[in-house]
Amino acid sequence: MEKLLQNQVAVVTGAGSGIGKASAIKLAENGAKIALLDLHKENVEETKEKIEQLGSEAIAIEGNVSHPEEVANAYKQTVEKWGRVDIVFANAGINGEVTPIEDMEPDDWELTISNNLTSTFLTVKYAIPHLKTNGGSIIITSSINGNRVYKNFGMSAYSTSKIGQMGFGKMAALELAKYHIRVNMICPGSIETNIGENTWADKEKLKKVEIPVKYPEGGQPLEHKAGKPEQVADLVLFLASNQSNHITGSEIYIDGAESLL
Repeated sequence: MEKLLQNQVAVVTGAGSGIGKASAIKLAENGAKIALLDLHKENVEETKEKIEQLGSEAIAIEGNVSHPEEVANAYKQTVEKWGRVDIVFANAGINGEVTPIEDMEPDDWELTISNNLTSTFLTVKYAIPHLKTNGGSIIITSSINGNRVYKNFGMSAYSTSKIGQMGFGKMAALELAKYHIRVNMICPGSIETNIGENTWADKEKLKKVEIPVKYPEGGQPLEHKAGKPEQVADLVLFLASNQSNHITGSEIYIDGAESLL
């Protein structure tokens, strides 16, 4: 039986852990060859080994997704290896500096915006010439933050980048539709990942802007716990595959109803 993504090629950014890693493995299980792009090449070696154990192919590429030449080079390496690109998962990002707007340094703002929003633009921009050949699917990791949720005080830069991804993705969906390139955004809630390593919170300064929020018992109504990267990976597979061939320009929330509270 032919797999959903047989002979297709996917580029996954932030593939060394969390949602990126789980999604890369899920796409590989379903027949795709995977270009694993991460800031540190060693971060994706374990992902690469796992994919090769599944009988699929993967390459590990070191690159900063906020640097144009490094993103362009990642696609160059991918096409040199397999001759095509069919799926792009623009997933890399950081939480960045968590602090009141008054106290946020411009450099910290720029770091979050460049790692989350500019990187999405670059990941999509340099994919287009390759995706035009056969059409394909672009999936962008946005968030409930900035789209449904604004109670995470101090995350103005992060939330701005995430709602920015939504607007960019919808513009891209219209612009690229004539090439049969679909663009969709996923909006996870709390997911068990290590993004906390890229979060720098000034808890003392946050006290001056925080507003008390009263929660019902349990933060995620559906399962009463954070989601797993593998659950998000199932959604990524659906959007990457032909099963979603009439879906583009859509945002899909995957948060166990957390953002409806």
